[in-house]
Amino acid sequence: MPELPEVETTLRGITPHTVKRRVSKVVIRQPRLRWPIPNELPESIEQQTLQSISRRGKYLLFEFAHGNALIHLGMSGSLRIVKTGTPPNVHDHFDWEFGDISLRYHDPRRFGCLLWIEGEPKNHKLLAQLGPEPLTDAFTADYLFKCSRKRTQAVKQFIMDSHLVVGVGNIYANESLFMSRIKPIRKAGTLTRKNCEDLVADIKFVLSRSIEQGGTTLRDFVGGDGKPGYFKQQLLVYGRGGEPCTECGKLLKEIRMMDRTTVYCVNCQK
Repeated sequence: MPELPEVETTLRGITPHTVKRRVSKVVIRQPRLRWPIPNELPESIEQQTLQSISRRGKYLLFEFAHGNALIHLGMSGSLRIVKTGTPPNVHDHFDWEFGDISLRYHDPRRFGCLLWIEGEPKNHKLLAQLGPEPLTDAFTADYLFKCSRKRTQAVKQFIMDSHLVVGVGNIYANESLFMSRIKPIRKAGTLTRKNCEDLVADIKFVLSRSIEQGGTTLRDFVGGDGKPGYFKQQLLVYGRGGEPCTECGKLLKEIRMMDRTTVYCVNCQK
């Protein structure tokens, strides 16, 4: 699944090719994504200039003068730039044509979305309840510590809750908890203030490093320039269950939590 760094990488990859350019045509090949693409969307953005692209959590907001298009990449979606007229592949569901180049959406599982928002985007039901962005000053150790009090859920589940903080997906939760030496199955309410200081710093570090290096290379993810990211080769625990810990050499333990892969070191993480 594309996580925050992949979405940020996509934003940075497509922005230079699309922002301040006019959408000459919208081609919808498959309108049935997670939710149906609104029938009025092509008419809403054709012949309109794309003012900006921003990110909120894992949602991309495409600002036009009279509203915003919202795109989520779902489980396997990607956006890339192609030459207009390039024959579509299977699962290429829509194009926005900007003259000689097009923004193309590819999604084998069709769990992403393309919606139209009139009015203030932050008030939309998909965005209104989201927590702070992890790379901003709003996400602090004090905030995490206060939110964790009396919480009995596992700390990994806790930091992956988008109502608490957005964008800490499965891969980066595993990595951040390992760097902070915190066992993912530990109850969130037992975190100390020092634990929260370490965890916030490590979440910010892991996400920032991944963004700088182009996102995690997953089978289904393609960057905005058509190239995959190159962070996966540096992962310390995710995808390494049963392999030696990079710190102590003991074998990493792999379990399932919330139907997601969780990998940690029983020796290093407490």
